[in-house]
Amino acid sequence: MQNQKIRIRLKAFDHRLIDSSAQEIVNTAKRTGAQVHGPIPLPTRKERFTVLISPHVNKDARDQYEIRTHKRVLDIVEPTEKNC
Repeated sequence: MQNQKIRIRLKAFDHRLIDSSAQEIVNTAKRTGAQVHGPIPLPTRKERFTVLISPHVNKDARDQYEIRTHKRVLDIVEPTEKNC
């Protein structure tokens, strides 16, 4: 299998979960004899929301919420027959 590469993109809200999943994928790929690059951390996407607390008055009273999406990339550079 020449010039083949497998790219795995992971997304999660919890960074501990995505790190453990990426490590498990790397260990499995190395156990089957493949060459792995990564996990490579990509920029974290931050979505921020501002919500009014009071339904009528008190415009200054607001809550702010944030959702962080963590991303990782794994490249299996030299896959074996077991990986594909």
